[in-house]
Amino acid sequence: MAEVLLPRKMEIAKDPSKFGSSDLLHVLAVDDSHVDRKFIERLLRVSSCKVTVVDSATRALQYLGLDVEDKSIGFEDLKVNLIMTDYSMPGMTGYELLKKIKESSAFRQVPVVIMSSENILPRIDRCLEEGAEDFLLKPVKLSDVTRIRDSLMKVEDLSCTKSIKKRKLEVTENVYSLDSSAPSQLKRAKI
Repeated sequence: MAEVLLPRKMEIAKDPSKFGSSDLLHVLAVDDSHVDRKFIERLLRVSSCKVTVVDSATRALQYLGLDVEDKSIGFEDLKVNLIMTDYSMPGMTGYELLKKIKESSAFRQVPVVIMSSENILPRIDRCLEEGAEDFLLKPVKLSDVTRIRDSLMKVEDLSCTKSIKKRKLEVTENVYSLDSSAPSQLKRAKI
């Protein structure tokens, strides 16, 4: 009898060394300030996240493979669960990066969190309307990162639960289709 593999529930550990990097949430952190980049990287690592940091929106697009004209290039193997970006950066703002990500078929479902040291309500509203998951005021606190991580984990858990239910339904349908096509085989099998 074939073994049915079900997706496992992802756990978050207080000790990042407990899990391999493939089990951790992968966050792409984008900030032009070296100090802010190191700070957010540290907060994310303490929160048991795998972190990739880049210093500009352009580099983030390069990392994601969205800087090329040919949009059909696939980066299916690149697993990013969250993108956290500064709003004010030279060249391309975090808002412009958000728009490019949301236009991408490969990454539009990835949550984007905008960070800024400026509390400008029209800017915050515009980012949220464009699809930002959240807007955080700097300095970002560990409680902000924990809240976002926990929210992502609930979404991952819900997705995992739906996947398990779908697979169980498929297995059940396969058993019923086996039952109707070969009843004699099932009678002989000892369960």
